[in-house]
Amino acid sequence: MSRLDPQREHYVAPVDTTSIPVDVVRIDPKRSNLWLDAWRDLRSRPLFWISVVFVLLVLVVAIAPWLFTQVPPNNGCVLPKSNAGPEPGHPLGFTRLGCDVYSRVIWGTRTSVVVGVLATLISTLIGVIMGAFAGYYGGWLDSLLSRVGDIFFTIPYIIAGIVVMSVMPVRNEFILAFAIGGFAWASTARIMRAEVLRVKQSDFVMGAEAVGMSRFKTLLYHVLPNAMAPVIVVATLSLGTAIVAESVLSFLGVGLGGNTMSWGNDISQAQTNIRTAPMALFWPSLALTITVLAFITLGELLRDAVDPKARAQR
Repeated sequence: MSRLDPQREHYVAPVDTTSIPVDVVRIDPKRSNLWLDAWRDLRSRPLFWISVVFVLLVLVVAIAPWLFTQVPPNNGCVLPKSNAGPEPGHPLGFTRLGCDVYSRVIWGTRTSVVVGVLATLISTLIGVIMGAFAGYYGGWLDSLLSRVGDIFFTIPYIIAGIVVMSVMPVRNEFILAFAIGGFAWASTARIMRAEVLRVKQSDFVMGAEAVGMSRFKTLLYHVLPNAMAPVIVVATLSLGTAIVAESVLSFLGVGLGGNTMSWGNDISQAQTNIRTAPMALFWPSLALTITVLAFITLGELLRDAVDPKARAQR
């Protein structure tokens, strides 16, 4: 049916709307969230796979060192072979006490990794608790916890570890991990507090509180899961620094006991013979460097992947 245009006072032919092309909205079937976007970004980067391979290799060596060497690290020491070079069955030579360097590097991986993982778990747990409560509840609790965090932030955890381990009558992996992780949580708490402040303004958090869910349950079930991404990245970076801290304390003589196999102890014992037997110092140092570099590289890649701004700049 035609219609009348009152301004032109003549009939205008009707418009056939069926001939007008309609844009079809295509819905991407792929799910999208922070971690899926990060995974799509990471899987195309060769450096990510290289770091993952090294990290997995270190973890496997730490869990099952007997799969990589059959030579006893301590019982197989032969004094006549002190500082001797490589030979069949002993590819990296011997230490000052005639122990196999390769075997000690392999078995020392467990100690260094265990201390690093425990210290990271302790610092992350304390930082998450302190930062979450400070950011979510606010008020006087935020002021109190933030001031406590500022105090710990000004204390270098290496110096704190030296003091703690110096007064301990017994030294083992757990005490050393507490000495490191108990003073290294302040930066994690700051990051966690900032994320909680951001997430708690979201509509789903306000909706959970509006339907009567308690504030603690809201924090536990809604705020924390959506604020953990930066903390996981920081924990990956902190793992490498915790391994370095263990080696530094052992190198200074205030870490684990001299009979404990770790990269720090081996480096400390080999430094006195660096001119006559430099390779006994080189191999544990190389293992420490590769391990720390792998964890730090993985952490930096994760940090870039979970940051949309960093992905957009590439």
